[in-house]
Amino acid sequence: MNDLRPPISRCLILAAGNGSRIASLSGGIPKPLVPLLGVPLLEHVITSAREAGISEFVIVVGYRADSIRHWFHARSLAGVSVTWIENLDYHKANGVSALAAQKEFHNPFLLVMSDHIFEPKTAQALLREPCADDEVILAVDRKVDRVFDLEDATKVRTDGNHIVNIGKELASYNALDTGMFLCGPSLFARLETAKRDGNCSLSDGMRQLSLERKFRAFDVGEAHWQDVDTPEALAYAESIFDRDFCENPIAGRLARV
Repeated sequence: MNDLRPPISRCLILAAGNGSRIASLSGGIPKPLVPLLGVPLLEHVITSAREAGISEFVIVVGYRADSIRHWFHARSLAGVSVTWIENLDYHKANGVSALAAQKEFHNPFLLVMSDHIFEPKTAQALLREPCADDEVILAVDRKVDRVFDLEDATKVRTDGNHIVNIGKELASYNALDTGMFLCGPSLFARLETAKRDGNCSLSDGMRQLSLERKFRAFDVGEAHWQDVDTPEALAYAESIFDRDFCENPIAGRLARV
């Protein structure tokens, strides 16, 4: 790995799903535009990543893609460069959305979900980790007894800082997937290998990397994060993130203790 490589400045955001589990609250708008304390989820993700040092975004959209693009152009987020990728197979697993953007990435990049809220300091710390082209580093939460909706969380089993397995149905685990990855571009080859009948999840590709001891864990410590999949998860996110985080993203970004 080249230690002289410039800082990572590109981010892939997966925003293609239809958000069926939060549809009762969303009223049909795309899930990335569901507001958290008055600000769309996608805007939180973009702003947090930008504060962490990201300047270029590749956003994969699918369900109601035109609505998301229209929102972005109307919002005019300063200093944000976006390349849009449309995944017509958005009903498939999220690995397919990642693969739709593979031609855009040739160096390590940040990978996040449009519905996972995180603190900029977490992304900053992850981006400082050395990552080879053939590695992936996942930000994990080892506070498994404190997570909201443990049943729905993606579980992770680690051996030291190596991840040996990942999946929602793991019976034995010692950490949780926060939805934030630092990825080498070889991730895409692993996803291609993992495809079955034209479909694969990110976890399928990550398991390929874990077999090669190329999948590492980064502990987020006491940092706040939340996967907003349901109305209940949205309400919980509103309870743990300070309103200043949502309404004054440039000045604030503090979470309640």
